[in-house]
Amino acid sequence: MTATRALLTDGRTVLLRAVREADLPAIRALHENLPEQDRYFRFFSMAHTVIEHYVRRLAHEADARFGALGAWLDEEVIGVASYQTLADPEHADIAVVVAHSEQAHGVGTLLLEHLGSLARRRGVRYLHADLLTVNARMVRVLTDCGLPAEMVRDGSTMTVTLRLAPDESYQEAVRVREMVADRASLRSVLEPTSVAVVGAGRSPGSVGHAVLRNLVEGGFRGTVWPVNPKADTVAGLRCYPDVGVLPEVPELAVVCVPAAAVPAVAEECGRRGVRALVVVTAGITEQPELADALRTAVVRHGMRLVGPNCLGVVNTDPAVGLHAGFARPPDPAGDIGVVTQSGGVGIALLDRLRQLGLGVSTMVSTGDKYDISGNDMLMWWGQDERTRLAVLYLESFGNPRKFSRLARHLAATRPVLAVRAGTSETARRAAASHTAAAATPAVTRDAVFAQAGVVAVDDLDELVEVMALLHAQPVPSGREVAVVSNAGGVGVLAADACARESLVLPELSEATTAGLRALLPAHAGLGNPVDTTAAPDAATFAESVRLVLTDPAVHAMVAISVPTALGDTGQRVGDLAELAAELAKPLVLVRPEQQARVELVTVGTRRLPSYSDPSAAARALSAALSHRRSSSRDAGVVPDLPGIDVEAARAVLAAYPDGGWLTPEHLRAVLEAFGVPLVPSVLATTAEQVVAAQRSFDQPVALKAVAEGVLHKSEAGGVLLNVSPSEARACAEQLWRRFGDALRAVEVQPMAEPGTELLIGVTSDERFGPLVACGLGGVVTEVLADRAFRLVPLSTTDAVEMVESLRAAPLLHGYRGTPPADVAAVHDVLLRVARLAELLPEVAELDLNPVLAGPKGCVAVDARIRVVPRQEADPWLRRLRL
Repeated sequence: MTATRALLTDGRTVLLRAVREADLPAIRALHENLPEQDRYFRFFSMAHTVIEHYVRRLAHEADARFGALGAWLDEEVIGVASYQTLADPEHADIAVVVAHSEQAHGVGTLLLEHLGSLARRRGVRYLHADLLTVNARMVRVLTDCGLPAEMVRDGSTMTVTLRLAPDESYQEAVRVREMVADRASLRSVLEPTSVAVVGAGRSPGSVGHAVLRNLVEGGFRGTVWPVNPKADTVAGLRCYPDVGVLPEVPELAVVCVPAAAVPAVAEECGRRGVRALVVVTAGITEQPELADALRTAVVRHGMRLVGPNCLGVVNTDPAVGLHAGFARPPDPAGDIGVVTQSGGVGIALLDRLRQLGLGVSTMVSTGDKYDISGNDMLMWWGQDERTRLAVLYLESFGNPRKFSRLARHLAATRPVLAVRAGTSETARRAAASHTAAAATPAVTRDAVFAQAGVVAVDDLDELVEVMALLHAQPVPSGREVAVVSNAGGVGVLAADACARESLVLPELSEATTAGLRALLPAHAGLGNPVDTTAAPDAATFAESVRLVLTDPAVHAMVAISVPTALGDTGQRVGDLAELAAELAKPLVLVRPEQQARVELVTVGTRRLPSYSDPSAAARALSAALSHRRSSSRDAGVVPDLPGIDVEAARAVLAAYPDGGWLTPEHLRAVLEAFGVPLVPSVLATTAEQVVAAQRSFDQPVALKAVAEGVLHKSEAGGVLLNVSPSEARACAEQLWRRFGDALRAVEVQPMAEPGTELLIGVTSDERFGPLVACGLGGVVTEVLADRAFRLVPLSTTDAVEMVESLRAAPLLHGYRGTPPADVAAVHDVLLRVARLAELLPEVAELDLNPVLAGPKGCVAVDARIRVVPRQEADPWLRRLRL
């Protein structure tokens, strides 16, 4: 394995890598320095010979039957874990040892996670550890790791067997451990007790001076030290020439020096013991030698890093008061967490929040994102009671599958909003399959957001509109919206906007209608939307809104008022804010005359969002409803599907070490190994064989050309349908004439039962992993582009949502008298294809098109698979970006 950094429970970083022969003296010393009890627990003996025997065995670097990993802290080995396979290569014995002074900090668990991942990639399925029953600490490490465990006692010893099945419970255990460790490490970034500003300039126009001023004037509760070799004081504080001569070790250093000087400053900070860096300086990533030197210093000294090329970090907690950046200080403090890759977006967002009277709890500008990323902040906010709403602006994903899991966990307790970035496509991916051609980066990003329960918006204006609603009002419990307006035309516009957002305007109850009739002029519109006309005064208009708000069929209320010469009709609607809160129904105002797109109107202790356009109100309500659905969504399960033979499929793929498109024989073998239903098929290499195959099926058949360079057979004229016995020979000869020497064979299939044509496919890339697609198939798949996408692993809920989100979904449920299809069979195929993609990382593209879904099940009529040389990545491993 390549070297990687990871976090201990106390936030310190360790380096994990494979053991090398040069490490053996240090590892020998680690074991020899163990207290007698630790050594006896490990070896069941006090003899030094057993240590020597074990250490010598660690040198087998090239032997796949053996694996050994070490953990290094400050260049000193503090732990070692190893496995050795048994007679059955799916089983292996393991051993773990941790320096006595470093026990209870998570070293053993971290080593076990990485060792298990390495062993699983090499085909090991079970790990066995022989322990003394009194070794309670190691028993807890093994049994609490989250993997299925079985214990067998034999007197004073016991054997613990772990099954290397990283299921949902294991992933959740890893997530909890990672959150604890990550928060501990981020305290040095967001809750430091002391900060050094390296490059604190004397000029008020310099970035370093602005950072120092923000720290001092922003009320930072800790100690601040300016560092500048050319100044005695800056901003009234004593200045120091370098970090090495500071009176104490600063916990955080904000680096504002020129790019060329950044690596040396980082190295100096590391040597002094600084725990974290915020590198504001730009121009480093464009110079690889500087970027590499900065990364090396951070890794060598175990520091956390924000940036480079970032705006800084903010924590408005009164106990901290940290504003270590050069943006205008956030005012007021608030409860919105922000992480942004763009400093400009961060500045613009702070300004918009300030205009609304909202503020941030924490903000991190990740910049070029060498280390700390959006995933880190998702873990921080998951344990931060001050943050009630999270906002993300991400231009890239380091670990999308981990992001999805972390965001989904956070979105279950509070709204998580994201601005879509990188939506436009200047070029489509060169791909031969329909699935891969459709899966642009924007599609993949939206699939990540959908699975994670993230509410995605298109721009900053929409983001602020949605935040205003979510911050001030309860989340609607349903999509039923009522509109009351004193201007009929604007009410109609609101109704249209609601329809565009899939919101429903329900029919009001008879009691509500009767109340409105008694209250409003005779020519008022009493349907939904309600048109009060311009005649009523403010009290009457407010009473109309109250009547509609309390209607049981209504789950959200839009009150539209346009001032007239008669007065401001809507000035009393705010009095209903308390009632709306009691009913848990959002009440939003629309005032077309207001200058701002959105404002927050304070009424007593409540606030109401007020929009200048009904479309903005409808978008905000729709977004709030999306959060409601995701937070209450049953995530489903990733089922243990019967009839899957992974080893049989892997044996087929072993014939493609350099990748390529699978032959029809191999394609069928792989799909059958995963239980994917296929139409029966015979490959014929002569016209006589075609005729014989046709007769064997005893029904009309389809003939398909298997020709070099031909992937889309229909487009190339390589598919002939409903071929009868009398036509078989002539049709076969037609295909041979059409494709000539390129024709390898003719595939003969019986005509399948009619059904709705679907596309089910997979595309995969190095970063996002496999993406599963489901949509309308056949020849219209590209024209209609009716598809849904999800990342693996695919849950039962994901499969249902993919099918039901299609515009063509009604066709599967019985449309205009047609019998409904077996939708459960479609879900099963989706889950099987997703499991194939998850367990066979070599599969780069897979298309089942069409899949015919009918009343008696579904079956794939045509398929293709392309593989590439690729090792399975473990997205659940705890590791830092650097």
